[in-house]
Amino acid sequence: MVVNASDRLVPTVGPESDSCSNYTEAWLWLSSLQPAYLGLISVVGLVGNGLVLSVFCLQRKSCTVADIYLGNLAAADLVLMSCLPFWAVTIAQGYQWDFGEVLCKLVNVAISMNYICSVLFLTLVSVDRYLALVKPMSPSRLRRTSWAKRICLGIWSLCFLFSLPILLFRTVMHVEDPGVNACILSYPHPGWSLHHNITSNVLGFLIPVLVIVYCTRHIVAVLNNRGARGLPELRAERKATYLVLAVLAVFLFCWTPHQVMRFLDTLDYFQVTPGCLWGHVLDIGIQLSTYLAYSNSAVNPFLFVIVGKHFRRKTKEVLGKTLNPWSKDLSVSFISMNTLNETQRINLEKT
Repeated sequence: MVVNASDRLVPTVGPESDSCSNYTEAWLWLSSLQPAYLGLISVVGLVGNGLVLSVFCLQRKSCTVADIYLGNLAAADLVLMSCLPFWAVTIAQGYQWDFGEVLCKLVNVAISMNYICSVLFLTLVSVDRYLALVKPMSPSRLRRTSWAKRICLGIWSLCFLFSLPILLFRTVMHVEDPGVNACILSYPHPGWSLHHNITSNVLGFLIPVLVIVYCTRHIVAVLNNRGARGLPELRAERKATYLVLAVLAVFLFCWTPHQVMRFLDTLDYFQVTPGCLWGHVLDIGIQLSTYLAYSNSAVNPFLFVIVGKHFRRKTKEVLGKTLNPWSKDLSVSFISMNTLNETQRINLEKT
């Protein structure tokens, strides 16, 4: 995960030419828009994912396996959204980092963990839908809530291990050219960045997407099977599946450009595509694709509300559960007052 050009494999430094001048103008224009954009998606994402997480935690019925995975996805998105304001302030100050080295490490570790957690939780959700619709008669431990919770704990641990290099090598350093103390990723050797890019492309995208595509292909085939449409045990599963398919589609739309840009950045490391202009295009492209990827975390809650009929019903139940105690107390107080008044009236009549 990158949030500035200094995190690229090979920072582009070239002579002052027309292309470099245009690059500077484009970079300044982009930097002027980033703080407002990051602030907007942070507010939207915090409110939306907070609502989703609250509904899953406060619902009356026990969570299904899909609920557990989607709830952890919302938690990962919530963590990311809470970290973006730090970068909004930093970019607004010309990349001057004023939050100390500890937060420099922790904020960027959390941002890095979000991506790998998101793609793995979505992969598990697609596998769960595959087992529910394609293999409904085949019992599997993966469809047990106890196992789902253990798997989620394992994924959070794995994501932290994946982000350890960022914890080790993120630091606050003085950068001469802008004249600021910047929070940068300072690897001891460019090979570290190359390894991170390849791992992110292969383990964090290619393999999970292949699993998702395989599961989705069979899920869609079952949904289009007229003979299976009338089966009562599949009707409830379909409602959750449509939501999952929408979340997967938006995830691929938001994250594929970023992964493509990381792959092109790897090619640039080997100087397959040399040139000042190409390096500048990569810088801008990585920035744009990164913020498109961040948008995914703010969009997901809207998918739950728009596509998820089952989720909307849960939301109404949770709101009803939250408001009912107040209405019950008011009703009891009203009835008690009426009873007391009636008793006093009868006593007065007797006297």
